[in-house]
Amino acid sequence: MTNLNLDEFTKASIAKGYDGVAVREWQANTVSELHTHEFSVHGLVAQGEMWLTRGDHTAHLKVGDTFTMEAETPHSERYGSEGTTYWAARKFPKI
Repeated sequence: MTNLNLDEFTKASIAKGYDGVAVREWQANTVSELHTHEFSVHGLVAQGEMWLTRGDHTAHLKVGDTFTMEAETPHSERYGSEGTTYWAARKFPKI
């Protein structure tokens, strides 16, 4: 678990080569079905909880937990009963 605030997380992420950070807020019990993203992501759960499924593995993430995922990784997400906020550092492919 980490105690970073958003500004510290953003600075650390940019120092690691990410392009910036988006704050993602989800309503209670929202499900995001299987999908991919064109960017790599390093996320930190700031509020609530979520379940991140990649292949046959589901991670239950709570406040302070982090996750990293390469671009084009198929995954689904489910958010907790209180809603969820996470910070998503994104790294877009270079053209």
